[in-house]
Amino acid sequence: MPTPPTATADTSPEPAERPAPTAAASGRDLRLDLFRGLALWFIFLNHVPNNVGNWITNRNFGFSDATEIFVFISGYTAAMVYGRQLDSSGVLVTSARILRRAWQLYVAFIFLFVIYLAEISYVVGSFENPLYAEEMGALQFLAEPDVALVQALLLKFRPANMDVLPLYIVLLATFPPILWALKRWADGALVASFLLWLAVQFLGFNLPGYPDDRTWFFNPFAWQLMFVFGGWCGLGGSDRLTGLVQSRVVLVLSVLYLALSLAVVTSWYWPPMEGLVPPAIGDIIYPISKTDLSVLRFAHFLALAVVIVRLIPVQAAFLRWDVLKPLIMCGQHSLEVFCFGVFLSFAAHFVLNEVSGSLFMQLTMSVSGIALMVGLSALLSWYARAERDRMARKKAG
Repeated sequence: MPTPPTATADTSPEPAERPAPTAAASGRDLRLDLFRGLALWFIFLNHVPNNVGNWITNRNFGFSDATEIFVFISGYTAAMVYGRQLDSSGVLVTSARILRRAWQLYVAFIFLFVIYLAEISYVVGSFENPLYAEEMGALQFLAEPDVALVQALLLKFRPANMDVLPLYIVLLATFPPILWALKRWADGALVASFLLWLAVQFLGFNLPGYPDDRTWFFNPFAWQLMFVFGGWCGLGGSDRLTGLVQSRVVLVLSVLYLALSLAVVTSWYWPPMEGLVPPAIGDIIYPISKTDLSVLRFAHFLALAVVIVRLIPVQAAFLRWDVLKPLIMCGQHSLEVFCFGVFLSFAAHFVLNEVSGSLFMQLTMSVSGIALMVGLSALLSWYARAERDRMARKKAG
């Protein structure tokens, strides 16, 4: 697991959303920004159907995908930043800051919802193709916009590709008591989180969605385990796992599990390997639920984390290579980049359907979308630096 950054890392109340002035000098763990940026790129590519670009994403090479990376790192950075504030500012002030951040995410979701539905509605009306509304989960909005809008305000109605943000809102809004528990009794909090996840696996409860026959695609009662585990690691748990992570036996088992996962996933797409999983085994492991964070998905993430930590130490020199700066910048502005990626994914889907679905166009849409996401993150980084310089001059003058 990532080694916690030193105490001089960014102490912004908005975890990992605003980059530290000098990440390398501050002790900031660049792996967090790097892999959250990579997760955002993968999420964008995965949201563009019939696109060769999404074949490079990690969902095609194992049981877990970019969502596990994003939620784990979000929990890690939230605990790391707000944990220090809890020590210096107390429970009430820190809780208020967490809830303020959750409110900001909620406002961002509503803004994204309105603009995204406007984008879909415009395409449906202009091209007289109602299939877009059905495919993007917007039929209810077009049929009864008043009801759908109220349900969106309650986070129950979410068009396609918008499920991650409501999950993050709920996890952050409920984080104050969890953070307090992680600071006071870390192992007990993690065990309680695990027991809640385990109850979901057997009882299958979830939050209601809209229409009434639906539930949340990302079950918060299950996915809280990934978030809390990230928080546990961010508050020092990763140090306690060092011996386990550095074990050669654990590394070998992790690599074997990753290879087995790759073989199983390959059997879903490649006809010569269709019979790889015997029916008796398939009855046990399937479905590998993303909604309820299947144990196979969680185990795959853990195995992947072990391998990555062994391959990429926190002080790896290549983390500061210029070629990786676009990924790191995207990870440092994850909220804005995610929202922008949702718009871009539908625009790319539209172009591939209405203009050309050729291999060249698929690659063009994939590269162009990522380039625009990087451009936005660069603009935000520039603005953040300009604001810091302005404040510095104001204090000096």
